[in-house]
Amino acid sequence: MYDVIIIGGGPAGLSAALVLGRCRRQVLVCDTGTPRNAASQAMHGFLSRDGIPPWEFLQIARDQLRPYETVELRDVEVTAAVCRDSRFHVTLAGGATLETRKLLIATGVRDNLPDIPGFQELYGKSVFHCPYCDGWEVRDRPLAIYGRGDRGLGLSLELTGWSRDLVLCTDGPSEIAAADLARLDRNGIRVREERVTRLEGTDRLERIVFDDGAPLDRHALFFTAGQTQQSQLATELGCAMNDKGTVRTGKYEATHLAGLYVAGDASRAVQWVIVAAAEGAEAAFDINAALLKEGLS
Repeated sequence: MYDVIIIGGGPAGLSAALVLGRCRRQVLVCDTGTPRNAASQAMHGFLSRDGIPPWEFLQIARDQLRPYETVELRDVEVTAAVCRDSRFHVTLAGGATLETRKLLIATGVRDNLPDIPGFQELYGKSVFHCPYCDGWEVRDRPLAIYGRGDRGLGLSLELTGWSRDLVLCTDGPSEIAAADLARLDRNGIRVREERVTRLEGTDRLERIVFDDGAPLDRHALFFTAGQTQQSQLATELGCAMNDKGTVRTGKYEATHLAGLYVAGDASRAVQWVIVAAAEGAEAAFDINAALLKEGLS
């Protein structure tokens, strides 16, 4: 039986594994190799690793775990997890079942990409979801925002910190109140409600084509189209979700279920790599403290 099984080998999961491995806990990390930022060219905002390709960051993290014989890494999907008698029983793809005292889910989320030609091809190159991650590289350039309602409004206003040449493309009725449309106008943000038919460009976005009206030349696009959990394991274990579609967690990333933790982009609101790594470390601290208490009782 493992002390901890970590589902997800991104920054949260690997950070937790490092802390727990150093605490001499028997740890298994299960990962499918499908990180949210796989399409990104570079990772930003992580002190000492700013600008590094995401795959290189993960490789460094895995390499630094190798000296710890307490940590095992497996490239395998976890298909099910249940809690019985204060222990977690985890089923792997292929049918094998493992038992663990504590369970940490760090599987992250997946961005919902609009079904528009060119979106997938330019995602991670000049189509982004996070201005904190990629806004600096396109500062003061002509930018577009894809979204509607409060999300489109919020992202548009947020991006004024990086550029003042902004156009909100709502791909249909904006669903923004008149007072908020006036606010966008006061900040120099144009709104186009025509349907978006495709994005054009090779190495980067060059223009947005609509079903009516002139194409829009843009250097990059930021979108807000929602996200989904990479894994449904947290939901199946009874975790509640917040309005953003992430798991409600408390102190040290603990959930409603004793021994179950959720860290990284799958929980909370600030979805940055450095924050995910910190949440993984926090969860590891509490997991180790709980195991110590159980061992001394």
